[in-house]
Amino acid sequence: MIDLILPEPPSANRYWRVFRGRAVTSAEARAYKRRVAITSRCRPLDGPVAVTVRWFRGRKAGDLDNRLKCLLDALRGVAFADDRQVAEIHAYRYEDRVSPRVEVRVGKAEG
Repeated sequence: MIDLILPEPPSANRYWRVFRGRAVTSAEARAYKRRVAITSRCRPLDGPVAVTVRWFRGRKAGDLDNRLKCLLDALRGVAFADDRQVAEIHAYRYEDRVSPRVEVRVGKAEG
């Protein structure tokens, strides 16, 4: 089981950029991925995983599904080796202006 408290991920609008006709991650996205890797200091789990996300957003803006995509991308290679391992996703959104964050739990998927 891996439990992490991470900063809010960038929005999908700021995560991807088109460069020479190809979608690439932005400098902000690469910085977020590095921060997640440094913060987590864990070994990726093997096999199917279940991911639970509790996003405490700092302001009433942003879609849960777009932030989830960015967060899962940043967790690839950190909490699990590949996106194909994600068999379950449970995601919740809350408001917390004082302490915006993302609480993530990654564990073995059932079945």
